[in-house]
Amino acid sequence: MRFIGIDVGSDKHFLAIVDEAGKVIRKPTPITEDAKGYETLSALLGEPADAFVAMEATGHYWRNLFAFLHGRGFPVVLLNPARTANFAKEEMRRAKTDALDALGIARFAQQKRPEATQLPDEATLELREMVRLRSRLMQDLGDRTRQLHRSLDLTFPEFTRHVRDLTSYVATAILAQYPTGKALRHAKLRKLAELKTDGKRVVGEALAQALWDAAQKTVGGQHGPSIELQVRYACEDIATLRSRIAKLDKDIRAAVDRHEIGRLLTTIDGVGDTTAALMISVVDLARVRSARQLAAYMGITPNVKRSGKTQPERGPICRVGNATLRQKLWMPTLCGVIHNSWLKAFYDRLVAAGKPPKVAMIAAMRKLLAAMVSVARTRKPFEVRLADVPKEA
Repeated sequence: MRFIGIDVGSDKHFLAIVDEAGKVIRKPTPITEDAKGYETLSALLGEPADAFVAMEATGHYWRNLFAFLHGRGFPVVLLNPARTANFAKEEMRRAKTDALDALGIARFAQQKRPEATQLPDEATLELREMVRLRSRLMQDLGDRTRQLHRSLDLTFPEFTRHVRDLTSYVATAILAQYPTGKALRHAKLRKLAELKTDGKRVVGEALAQALWDAAQKTVGGQHGPSIELQVRYACEDIATLRSRIAKLDKDIRAAVDRHEIGRLLTTIDGVGDTTAALMISVVDLARVRSARQLAAYMGITPNVKRSGKTQPERGPICRVGNATLRQKLWMPTLCGVIHNSWLKAFYDRLVAAGKPPKVAMIAAMRKLLAAMVSVARTRKPFEVRLADVPKEA
């Protein structure tokens, strides 16, 4: 058996091969990320019958290489860089180069024998790209909103007391027309009240009067052309991003409806289209062995450390895991313990038993994960068991 380690780079990879005993068959060799490099790779690898390829999941640079090898029948495993880094420490390796990393990955595969990674289907890959795009758009929206907050702090800080959400239609409509407190101070009250926000609704007399009154005595002192331009540009960007996110949410909803597991996940109260798409894009739920394994992957398992006389009753969660998924699942869990009858009953039982609210919330998150794993493995819609339904008073 040949174990092939590939250190993935942006435009050049390094390949090394060891045998069953860990003896080097092929010293680390550079391979370029182009057709000529892939021809060299095919010549070096030979037949896939007695080969096993391992590489790190480095950004997006591994994807073309993975598809190329998988299409030619090679079993390929994607490794967490943290595992290979810890393995290098075990081997007491002090130097770090791309060539040594390739050799270390090959020896990791030879000693640890990880399972080959399955290539996701087209529907899952589509959802994964849309979820990543939505995340980038949401980040851009947050950046533009913070820029708008800064500008308003300088020109009209009282505005956010009356319109708290600067990404709303009413906020962008007003600020695009009256970008500073000085501009709004000289606005005609009736015209401001009749200003359309989303094409249907208007600002209204009450809000228009409150903003106009605040503008008369605003403490904002910056009213120059540059600050007006910043506010108008920020409003334009927010309106564009808001429209794109709304359109993308429709596309995600349609993609989830086409995805078998996605449709099943949305049968769980508290799991919407965005949460279902996120779970599908990050985790292969059908291959997860248990909810405990998924909880460990997310980093929401107890990190209790007991030794000698140190015997704490509880410990914090282990934060080694997918922090993004852990963060994104918090709000669905919070909504679940408020609106979902069986999850609320579970949460209330833990709180009544003396558990701190945050501990009960983490336990509810694991309960929600268990429901996701269940519907993905059984391929059946979620059904509440009678034991989970709270009794009426």
